[in-house]
Amino acid sequence: MSTILNPYLGFGETAREAMDFYQSVFGGTLTRSTFAEFHVSEDPAEADKIMHSVLVTDAGLTLMAADTPNTMPYTPGDNFSVSLSGEDDVELHRFWDGLAVEGTVTMDLSPSPWNDQFGMVRDRFGVTWLVNIAAPVSAENISDDAVPRSTADDY
Repeated sequence: MSTILNPYLGFGETAREAMDFYQSVFGGTLTRSTFAEFHVSEDPAEADKIMHSVLVTDAGLTLMAADTPNTMPYTPGDNFSVSLSGEDDVELHRFWDGLAVEGTVTMDLSPSPWNDQFGMVRDRFGVTWLVNIAAPVSAENISDDAVPRSTADDY
């Protein structure tokens, strides 16, 4: 599998509405998961916020989006990033290391609640990058109560 590069949009609390709109415009298949499904917030007000959504079209377009946690600032106009995702650990670590030169790591590249490695870095030009390295599929990381996740294979 190759590495996927696509835009990732951030919203205050309107990711669900926005992604429904984009699906009406572009068509395709839309999947989404909430903060509650990923168990990433103790705040009941965030339970229905979108933790991660993916729209994939038959034309090969991929758009991702999420709502911003209440603990993070949300600034319209500064609410996008670029996502790199795939399974090639060496390639994605190389990209991560290069983007971090003179940049600011805002979330270390480390294990995530969805079993992949995930990190966020703002490069020296102010662009935020999300890097997701898919965990190898094995019996160890598959269980009946596993949280569903989107991988580059879904695109």
